Amino acid sequence: MTSAASGPDAIFADARLAAVYDAFEGDRDDLAAYAAMAEEFRASHILDIGCGTGAFATSMARRGLRVTAADPAEASLTVAQGKPGAAAVRWVHGTAQDVLPLQADLAFMTANVAQVFLTDAEWMSCLHAIRAALRPGGRLVFESRDPRRRAWEDWTRARTHRLVRTAAEGEADRWEQLRSVDGEFVTFETVTVFRRDGERIDSSSTLRFRSREALAETVERAGFTVEEVRDAPDRPGREFVFVARRPGESSPGERNAHD
Repeated sequence: MTSAASGPDAIFADARLAAVYDAFEGDRDDLAAYAAMAEEFRASHILDIGCGTGAFATSMARRGLRVTAADPAEASLTVAQGKPGAAAVRWVHGTAQDVLPLQADLAFMTANVAQVFLTDAEWMSCLHAIRAALRPGGRLVFESRDPRRRAWEDWTRARTHRLVRTAAEGEADRWEQLRSVDGEFVTFETVTVFRRDGERIDSSSTLRFRSREALAETVERAGFTVEEVRDAPDRPGREFVFVARRPGESSPGERNAHD
């Protein structure tokens, strides 16, 4: 997923890249913490914004949760819809605004999703849409990298190169390389080379590294209450994990349905 203004990056929207995305991402151990939060907050209906190839959405569906998952990259959704548990997910080709009307218990933006909204208008529009998609008392959970840790300094071919073997494409190489840093905006290339035929596909991405204070201010301005900011288990000390609550209480009938 990427900025709503520019459309999905090639790494998510190109069918060949989407098909090998999971092979490069590995087991996605980072998602275990979010699955535990769904249980912690006793959620029965979750919303996955920027669901990509559906690793989290389908895993939650297999646990018996009701899942709505949205992404603007059709190629990624095609991969997602072929996974075990996919039939139980409501897939939305679009953004947070496209899932309405909805009354979910818990909304997630995992990985880099919260950082692809480059303008304040895009980010606030997303937050407002998620708030509208949550029941009173529902929560939003998202992660964003701490800009003070300067993660982009490690985005070089030497430090990020990996080689995987995929069932459909055989061996493929991938690496990231930094292009520019302009204040909060970091642009980099993801390069994928398919050894079978030598095709190289470059995908350009820009992420916005907002400070913890700026994130909290925008979340509160969108009508949420920031309950806490946790550490990311897979990148301790390098990421913020925000837990924000939509104020209000469910009706007695709604509370019983979620209890």
